[in-house]
Amino acid sequence: MRLSHRWSRASVRFDEENLVSCAGLVPVMALAERARMSQLVTEKVEITNAPIPSTGANPAGKVAAIVAGMVAGADCIDDLDVIRHGGMKRLFSGVYAPSTLGSFLRSFTHGHVLQLTAVLRAMLATLATTTPVLAGVEQMTYVDIDSLLRRVYGKKKRGARFGPAKVGGYSLLLRGLSPLVATISSPLAAPLIAAMRLRGGNAGSARGAAGLLAEALNTAKAAGARARILVRADSAYYAGAVVSAARRAGARFSITVTHNRAIQAAIATIPADAWIPVRYPGAVEDPDTGELISDAEVADTGYTAFAGTRHEITARLVVRRVKDQNHTDILFPVWRYHAFLTDTTQSTVDADLTHRRHAIIETTFADLIDGPLAHLPSGHFDANAAWAVCAAISHNLLRATGSLASVFHATARGATLRRHLVCVPARLARPQGRDILHLPQHWPWADAFTGLHAAATGPPHAA
Repeated sequence: MRLSHRWSRASVRFDEENLVSCAGLVPVMALAERARMSQLVTEKVEITNAPIPSTGANPAGKVAAIVAGMVAGADCIDDLDVIRHGGMKRLFSGVYAPSTLGSFLRSFTHGHVLQLTAVLRAMLATLATTTPVLAGVEQMTYVDIDSLLRRVYGKKKRGARFGPAKVGGYSLLLRGLSPLVATISSPLAAPLIAAMRLRGGNAGSARGAAGLLAEALNTAKAAGARARILVRADSAYYAGAVVSAARRAGARFSITVTHNRAIQAAIATIPADAWIPVRYPGAVEDPDTGELISDAEVADTGYTAFAGTRHEITARLVVRRVKDQNHTDILFPVWRYHAFLTDTTQSTVDADLTHRRHAIIETTFADLIDGPLAHLPSGHFDANAAWAVCAAISHNLLRATGSLASVFHATARGATLRRHLVCVPARLARPQGRDILHLPQHWPWADAFTGLHAAATGPPHAA
């Protein structure tokens, strides 16, 4: 593509008041209102002790402005100015300046963040019942829990501590903050965030996991999980409290175990003829070496975990072994073992494949990092915690938006949804008193946008 010579020296003027760059916010925010976001914030979030009383006023409008900015691609407080250009004030009421929204976030305390988290859970339940965003959840529900470290650079940022992170396959200690996240998905639906909690960068991965898991399981049931619920986690969450939280809620579990002498002794009891060859549908990454592998053998045995504690439980220890690629030149193979504890009734091979799909939570992390969690923008810890919960709300809204647009967009990446459905330029017009949005001719995803707009702004219907 080459620039036409006619326009190579054209003058540029930012003076068109009837243009907007993100017309997709119209159906997205209509969907947010259908999910009762403003009503829920009004009912649950009450900021009465702000240093400046006006900063805590109208929390519903300010939360909506923050979420709208995040949906449009804002990843810091200054970027929230994206909702204040052209004809945006004609499209939406309650358009706030970034400085106002920043002051609002800094008025949050830990209790207010918990109130906002209640809004997140209630909105997810409503979205699940009014859109197909969690299609298939009534047959099978997966609840995945994991954490990540979001690196920060300001030494005065509250809560920022050195914590473990992997960069290029190497384990490093980086200064940051650590969000703990629980997602809900089904065999047909992409993950939605059921619970999120921001912690200090040096927090242990499992700190607060049992309580967060209990919240996520309650949200899953409110979102329509009626039958089987499976909790999946890696070895950082191999703890009696986490397993007990799953069992109290009537859910099954599949959790990677930490290797110790007891685990090694249990693996040694597996007969040589019990190993079943398995070929994975796609290559998976060896968690120890980082190499991609496609062949393995699996077997299982009984194992009593957390013996002698109130969390003691006997379940299946499913073990996957792969040949050590560092010892390929010897007569007998050297195996690497990876085991997880589960109480499912699936076959050994199916249980292993299902457990490995826990990695789907990484797609949620990728969307957050490529979106509103690219930064944790404030020096105040509770402001960042509120920002993280708003990021979770915007993630769920985008997922619901995609589910209404098309089958492709139902599982598309967040950046794709923004590019196809949200950041669509439009011109506002009002011929004969009728409001019309003129969008680009030959927009490649016009059909998906039209279907989304009709579903989000038309009469509500059950999913």
